[in-house]
Amino acid sequence: MAHFDSNTLNGRAKFLLKLLVEKYIKEGLPVGSRTLSKDSNVDLSPATIRNVMADLEALGLLHSPHSSAGRIPTVQGYRLFIDSLLSVQPLDNGLLRDIEQHFYTSKITTVSHTDNQQLLTIASDLLSTVTQMAGLVMLPRRDIVALSHIELLTLSENRILAILVMDNDEVQNRIVHLKHKISDTNLQIMNNYLNMALTGKSLSQVRKNLLHEMQETKQEVNQLMRDAIDIASQWFSGEKACIDDYLLMGETNLMAYKEMDNMSQLRRLFEAFHEKQQILHVLDHIIDAKGVKILIGEESQSDVLEHCSLVAAPYKIDGKTLGVLGVIGPTRMAYDRIIPVVEVTAKILGAALDPKFSVSTTRP
Repeated sequence: MAHFDSNTLNGRAKFLLKLLVEKYIKEGLPVGSRTLSKDSNVDLSPATIRNVMADLEALGLLHSPHSSAGRIPTVQGYRLFIDSLLSVQPLDNGLLRDIEQHFYTSKITTVSHTDNQQLLTIASDLLSTVTQMAGLVMLPRRDIVALSHIELLTLSENRILAILVMDNDEVQNRIVHLKHKISDTNLQIMNNYLNMALTGKSLSQVRKNLLHEMQETKQEVNQLMRDAIDIASQWFSGEKACIDDYLLMGETNLMAYKEMDNMSQLRRLFEAFHEKQQILHVLDHIIDAKGVKILIGEESQSDVLEHCSLVAAPYKIDGKTLGVLGVIGPTRMAYDRIIPVVEVTAKILGAALDPKFSVSTTRP
């Protein structure tokens, strides 16, 4: 969908559009010219307001539901409001401290990497509780996790235990087979070679590019290096990408919104939450976002989110994106309140997952 150029609107039209969207978000009722004329900040007659509203409707920014005289924003109207007219306030200090404390308390009780899922659960639950909508957190994508260290250990004459340590502290191991016996000295040389060639690279990089390059040069190196390449090939050729997943909390909150009382639509949405692939497909388009990304209704290009908005942001460690978190709710949501909640939660989750975690690092 092409975004509407706000420069084509004069100041009066922008002001009334902003006021109308804010009233609709707050009250949930179509907004008429008389309602706007009663606002203390408006010094315009109902007739003038009607004319401006008619122009905004002709531009596709507003529409009249049913036979109501009032208007509500369209997807394009919401988009212009969010991009050009919305004033987002910093998160309340008390709420910020509460969010930080939840993560800090969990972090200091975390004893291993596997407990990091508790932090992801906390993030999803906080998003849901604070916004009273559905909060979701994509689990860290396995393919973007990088190798931190490789260790090769002899099990028998031609069986090697390959231990891979990831930069998120995950440890994987697999037994690989060589065609002949190898000495401890040569095993250490192979170990050093693989560490130099592979560490710091993501699993995706290794599988798609590096392993192919190593195979191409296999004939140009000595037997020892060929054995090392065989070990890497046995490991990574059988290594399959982990199916992406996410944690979801508070989906039943959506049942409280009258905009989402169509049981057929709600059932389809809940089925998509359970099936996950459609939602993950939408989240994948946000993985490279620079900050908070907002998809309104049809902008998600997903039928099940046609009547919803998604406010989401990637969470990172040292600038490297691990996944996406966000809030799903009706298009009539308080974007000025939701956006800073999502933004701060993404920053704090990334900081909490970092081994160098400190509450002070999450402060703006």
